[in-house]
Amino acid sequence: MRGNSVPRQRSLYSNQFRRLGPTRRRFLQGAAAALAGVTLANCQRNISDVQSGNGAGATDSAGAGSGTLHIYTWADYINDALAAEFTERTGINVVIDIYDSNETMLAKMQAGGGDAYSIIYPSDYMVQQMLELEMLTALDLSRLTGLENFLDQWQDPAYDPGNAHSLPFSWGTTGLLYNRDVVSGTPTDWDFLWDNQDSLARRMTLLDDVRETMGAVLKSLGYSYNSTDPDEIEEAYERLLELRPALASFMSFGYEDALLGGDLAIVMAFSVDAIAATLEDDRLEYIVPESGSSVWTDTMVIPTTAPNVDAAYAWMNYMLEPEIATKAVESLYFATPNAVSFDMLSDELKSNEDLFPSEEVLARCEGIAPVGDATDLYDEYWTRITSA
Repeated sequence: MRGNSVPRQRSLYSNQFRRLGPTRRRFLQGAAAALAGVTLANCQRNISDVQSGNGAGATDSAGAGSGTLHIYTWADYINDALAAEFTERTGINVVIDIYDSNETMLAKMQAGGGDAYSIIYPSDYMVQQMLELEMLTALDLSRLTGLENFLDQWQDPAYDPGNAHSLPFSWGTTGLLYNRDVVSGTPTDWDFLWDNQDSLARRMTLLDDVRETMGAVLKSLGYSYNSTDPDEIEEAYERLLELRPALASFMSFGYEDALLGGDLAIVMAFSVDAIAATLEDDRLEYIVPESGSSVWTDTMVIPTTAPNVDAAYAWMNYMLEPEIATKAVESLYFATPNAVSFDMLSDELKSNEDLFPSEEVLARCEGIAPVGDATDLYDEYWTRITSA
C-alpha cells in the first residue's frame, strides 16, 4: 500500500460502488498536476520524491506547530473529504505526504527527513522494526477512545502487544489481479506465472517489494513467507530468476491502464488497489493464491520525533470513530479492524470476499514478520534480481 479465489459478489458492481476513490495509480500519476498548490478546507496533499526521500513540505517543519498535522502515509489512506472534516472539527490543518513502500518511509525517517511528521502509517512488520530502532512513541492509551471496538485479533497483535505503540488502521491481502479477457485459463496459484510464462511473456508484473515478492515465491515452494533459512531463500531467488525474463517489470502501482488495455495480462497486487480496479471493470478478477500469500495490517503510529503530539492524538481519535472508519472503507476499499464500523457497513460490502476474505483463505496467509539477520540476504538477492 494487500481477495480470494471465490468469485466476488457481483452485486457490488453497481452504480453505488462505482464511486471509486483514488487508487495509488491515479494519485501518483496525477497528483503533481492536479493537486500541487490545491487546498481543500486547509488540507494540503503533497507527493514525496520516493527516490530521493525529499518531499515538498516533508522536511518543512515551520508549519508543524499546534495548527498543523503532518502525516506520512500510503496514497489511498486519506481522501480530501475525511481530512477536511477533521480540519473543520479541530481547526488543525492537515498536510499529507506519500510513500510507496515501508522501506522508503523507514529510510527517509532514518535519514532525518521525517522530523515534521506526527502520524505515520507503517505495516505490521515495520512496526516491529521501528520498535527495535526505538523510533516509536509509547501511546498513552488513556488519551484514546474506542480501543475496545477492535476485533479480537487486533486487541493484542503479535507485532505490538497491547497496541502499546500503534493502532491498527486497515488490513488486506496480497494476490493476483488479472484480465479475464486476456489470460487463457483461470489462475489459482502462483505457479500459474511459471507454467504460462511463454504466453504471458512481458505481460505480467510482480510487486516492487522485496518481502512481498520473495515471500510469494517462497510460498509457491511450500515455505514460509518469512523464511530465514538461507537455502530456502536461495531456492526462491533461483526460481524468481527463472521468471525474470518473462516479467514486464517490478511495480507496485500504476499498472491499471495497461491491464485494462491488454498490454498487461496479470499482476501481483495489494487487495486495496485490486478491489478498486475490479469495481471499475468487471473483466478484472482478484484471487489469493491457493498455496497462500500475505495478510497485512497497516497501522497509525506517533514517531519519537513528532512535533505535534496533541494533533496526532486528535487524528487517532478521529479515525477511531466508527462512523469515520466506515466512511473510509466505503470510499477507499480497505478492510477495517473496527468491529463497530464493520457492523455499520452495507451487506454488499460485508459479503465482498475480496475485501473481507473467508477464514479458510486467511488460514493459508501469513503476516510479514522481521527476518533478523536474513534481511541482508533478502536485500542481496533482490538487488541481483532487480538489476538483472
